[in-house]
Amino acid sequence: MAVYIDPPRWPGHGRMWSHLISDESFDELHAFAARLGVPARAFDRDHYDVAAEVYGDAVRLGAVEAGSRELVRLLRGAGLRRPKRGPGGGAEGVPGGGAERAPGEPGGSAGRVPGEGAEHSGGG
Repeated sequence: MAVYIDPPRWPGHGRMWSHLISDESFDELHAFAARLGVPARAFDRDHYDVAAEVYGDAVRLGAVEAGSRELVRLLRGAGLRRPKRGPGGGAEGVPGGGAERAPGEPGGSAGRVPGEGAEHSGGG
């Protein structure tokens, strides 16, 4: 199948962010993110938060460009959508943890991932 990325339009920490997903499996997604150099802490339930600076690299590596709504549709169709749970609920199979944030809300630390626990006005 494929890995998809939406345009970097989600603001956070002075940067713009994209979401990277797979319509096949989390294994495919994690392997692609590793090749791209995105750290495991950028994984948020069912997607990776990817900085705008990495968008072109993701596309060059084979990520298919798609809109945010299309990403959600693909995740649901593949049975991979993991919606936000209540406070303290973690996502299973999340490398390095998996703090709960709304879809599109970046998490992680500096570099290719935004700061921990900060909110922004994105959705995904």
